[in-house]
Amino acid sequence: MSDTADRVLNEALDRAAGALKAAKSVAVLTGAGVSAESGVPTFRASDGLWEGHRIEDVATPTGFRKDPGLVWKFYNARRANVRTVRPNPGHLALVKLEQRWGDKFTLVTQNVDGLHRFAGSKKVLEIHGSLYRTRCTGCKKIEDRGLLDLGDLPACPTCTAMLRPDIVWFHEALPEGVWEAAMFAAHEADVLLVAGTSAVVYPAASLIPIAKGDRSLKPVPGTVIEFNLTQTEASSQADICVFGPSGQTLPRLCERLGL
Repeated sequence: MSDTADRVLNEALDRAAGALKAAKSVAVLTGAGVSAESGVPTFRASDGLWEGHRIEDVATPTGFRKDPGLVWKFYNARRANVRTVRPNPGHLALVKLEQRWGDKFTLVTQNVDGLHRFAGSKKVLEIHGSLYRTRCTGCKKIEDRGLLDLGDLPACPTCTAMLRPDIVWFHEALPEGVWEAAMFAAHEADVLLVAGTSAVVYPAASLIPIAKGDRSLKPVPGTVIEFNLTQTEASSQADICVFGPSGQTLPRLCERLGL
């Protein structure tokens, strides 16, 4: 890193630390970039394919109805990958932030790999679901099955109907209670950290304007701090941009906070 780039980064981290020191409540929105540093593939490539498959085939209700075996093959591969990875320093830094703000801290994640919980985060809102959980297509029961091998076409032990991953697929709504909690956390936050997400997937990206707030409902806008490798769609909305691997920048932020 050049001297100029290092100076810019340090200035951004100093400003971020200053905003957090004044904050009474903090929310975080994380995306695939945080997990990528642990070795979790982002899957969604520039050509629109997920691990060689069309999104429509492996990440939609229609795809599951058409070929549930293919969908389970895809998600079993994702589950197998997650068994091999561990939280990185960025995940651990977010645990330290939660310990600092306690019940005034909320972590909202688009990631389904469970690494935030594995790292020790407690108040985690998984708005896109979890690879750990299954949902029955019959009785609708949701269960945490860890990352055990579930087989090619797992069936519900209660009603024998086919299971599906408890993942929010394209064309599906977010879980209502979880999403309402995420919006509330963003609205109440004095600071929203946006880490490892380009803020192009909605409705998750709408947490940024929610945090900044409608002046009639939130007289003092929340401060939005972006942590990404490079500029993203979130950059123009952020008050402070910290560019670099979140596994390096978030721990440096904690150091400035004395955590």
